[in-house]
Amino acid sequence: MKQHLKDQDVGFSEWYNDLILKSQLADYAPIKGCMVIRPYGYAIWENIQNYLDKLIKERGAKNAYFPLFIPMHYLQKEKEHVKGFSPQLAVVTIGGGEELSEKLAVRPTSETIMYEMYQKWYESWRDFPVRINQWCNIVRWEKRTYLFLRTSEFLWQEGHSAHLTHQESLDEVIWAIKTYEKTYNDLLAVYGIVGVKSDSEKFAGGNKTYTFESLMPSGKSLQSCTSHDLGQNFSKAWNWTIQDQNRNKVYPWQNSWGFSTRSIGGLIMAHSDNNGLVLPPNVSPIQIIIIPIPGQPEAEKFARSIYDQIKSEFRTEIDLVDDESAGFKFNKWELKGVPIRLEIGQKEASSRELTLYRRDSGQKIAIKYTELHSQLKKILSDIQKNLFVRHKKYTQDHTFTVDNYDEFKQIMNSSKGFILAHWCENPECEANIKKETTATTRCLPLDSKEAIGKCIYCGAPSRHRWLFAQSY
Repeated sequence: MKQHLKDQDVGFSEWYNDLILKSQLADYAPIKGCMVIRPYGYAIWENIQNYLDKLIKERGAKNAYFPLFIPMHYLQKEKEHVKGFSPQLAVVTIGGGEELSEKLAVRPTSETIMYEMYQKWYESWRDFPVRINQWCNIVRWEKRTYLFLRTSEFLWQEGHSAHLTHQESLDEVIWAIKTYEKTYNDLLAVYGIVGVKSDSEKFAGGNKTYTFESLMPSGKSLQSCTSHDLGQNFSKAWNWTIQDQNRNKVYPWQNSWGFSTRSIGGLIMAHSDNNGLVLPPNVSPIQIIIIPIPGQPEAEKFARSIYDQIKSEFRTEIDLVDDESAGFKFNKWELKGVPIRLEIGQKEASSRELTLYRRDSGQKIAIKYTELHSQLKKILSDIQKNLFVRHKKYTQDHTFTVDNYDEFKQIMNSSKGFILAHWCENPECEANIKKETTATTRCLPLDSKEAIGKCIYCGAPSRHRWLFAQSY
């Protein structure tokens, strides 16, 4: 019997949560605000890790691991940093049955603990650039949680680099956000906009934050990942100086960049439908599911031979469960979003012509057994491209250029989406727009050209159109 999902158009949030639970990506943990990532969901994260880790290492970064616990006085060294993260801190006060002499923050991010060690390890220009990355868990005590998108504990990678010049550090910041964009585009088939955050939206303790913003079918934007120019803020807070080539003492320029399991939430929302997940082949734990019709020995024998042929080239599984009907199996794997389903019955076993189902389009295709490998490669590639093109088109179709505040409000009250509008960069206007429409400045697009106009809210002069949207 088919597992019916809640309707996406009736309640997007309800559909999203229902889909995650029924597709067995994750479940609610017994700890409020936390989730358990189930094997199928974790396999997606592993594929993301494998792809992104390779790109990070090609840049020259090396993986390490730093403690989960951070002495409170470390966080307090950089005032903006501690102010930004204080509301979300989880703090350990007792250890081994005794009250601790100094409270320990449970890692909300690792700048402070890592830079304490950088100061100890790196003293000369010969050590630079410094590039260290870690894959770890993060704890930020969220009051309103949302599976994958916003939980009190989540997984991510965080890269932390240090350089001799500001330009070298900026180059690293841009490399990181562009690498994340490539990961979203090529692996997750998700389109988005790269840009710079406003001062009120930037990372606490940083000079500038770069973001990749993705528009979801709900009409809301997802801050999908970030890369931060930290300037010399942390090196000065730690009084960390090194000797440059001219034997002068200088403060290193630093940056940090992170990509988390929030990406899985974006992946789910961007592509999936009322029948279940729709996973791009490049990231899907299973690319091809082979389903022999139960009770047909010749079909099972043929299906096994196909599985043996293709399992080394494609991530493939064969469903041999004997107490489920063919229809139940079709729906089960459709719910789990497997890109290709091969249906093998007596007819296929006799004719050597296979029935292939595409999850992205719902199309059934007859392919010759002799052309199996070439057709599978082509169709998987087509699915990957189609999902990206489809999401890009959705984003472009729901991006509006607006010069009138009434129109701005009307869009945010109805279809939502991205709005390109002039803003004078006064934080008061930004705060008022958010209060009145719940829309925020998502970013100033990186490719934005200067365009003289008037602020959408107050009418003051503006030099750019900023990207606005409601967000998760």
